[in-house]
Amino acid sequence: MKRIIVTGGAGFIGSNFVHWVAEHQPGVHLTVLDKLTYAGNRANLAGVPDERLTFVEGDICDAALVDELFSAADACVHFAAESHNDNSIADPSPVVRTNVEGTFTLLEAARKHDVRFHHISTDEVYGDLALDDPARFTEETPYRPSSPYSSTKAASDMLVRAWVRTYGVRATISNCSNNYGPYQHIEKFIPRQITNIVSGIRPKLYGDGKNVRDWIHTEDHSSAVWEILMRGEIGETYLIGADGERSNIEVLRAILSEMGCAADDFDWVRDRPGHDRRYAIDSSKLRRELGWSPVHTDFAEGLAATIAWYRDNEDWWRGAKEATEAKYAAQGQ
Repeated sequence: MKRIIVTGGAGFIGSNFVHWVAEHQPGVHLTVLDKLTYAGNRANLAGVPDERLTFVEGDICDAALVDELFSAADACVHFAAESHNDNSIADPSPVVRTNVEGTFTLLEAARKHDVRFHHISTDEVYGDLALDDPARFTEETPYRPSSPYSSTKAASDMLVRAWVRTYGVRATISNCSNNYGPYQHIEKFIPRQITNIVSGIRPKLYGDGKNVRDWIHTEDHSSAVWEILMRGEIGETYLIGADGERSNIEVLRAILSEMGCAADDFDWVRDRPGHDRRYAIDSSKLRRELGWSPVHTDFAEGLAATIAWYRDNEDWWRGAKEATEAKYAAQGQ
């Protein structure tokens, strides 16, 4: 597979995948299809050699454009999604269109042109776990989505499974835990806290701060996706995680410590609507069957590198900071 389409490849996780492939897989040409919404940024692809990359600004719901691109591709890795929970609650229509209709459009093109298809999903389709529950999500966990975002991702997962079974589309699915690393929009939890401190604004913590997320560095996500694309069994789902469970208050205090601030130098704010309590990934199937393992197992080290990236790339995020904080302030957050 030398000609790979990456949908949403100018977004956070997609652009990190593009950089990872460009660095680790010589000879692969990447076509990025991205609508460049507020979460997509052409600058995220800076540094990828021109001869390795074709950038197409467009919508995954544009069937004619998608068909043209798939006619010259070996594979598609589908990252594109409307992924912000708060936005999906305020207006569900964009998440339904992009996450459901967009995935359908891509699957139809993959079916027509026999293109290998890998669908990027989320652990949020499984709902949440109690803080004292020893269980973790597995590939057999029933779906219990709790927001418009997670419900549309669940719907897109089901479409992929149906197209595999009914039409023989060569597809796989991965559900990943929370990513962190460079190029993440500053509306998200970790970059928001980092950029607040750099800007002289006190960080904000939702609710009681006890909500738990399972963190993975985006480079580890990228390497796992590559293994699944190359060697995953068609029709199978693989969960991607790095055993990185931490509460929001733990993560915030780690950021405060790394940036030389006091542990209580933050403000409590109103909780997010429908805020899931805990996510936890069991990635043993991926590790056992494909031999994958994460490299960034030291969260403190990965977090320090992420903080350094945002400090060193202030011009990348500064223009969006004021509007992002104004939006949160209007929500009481």
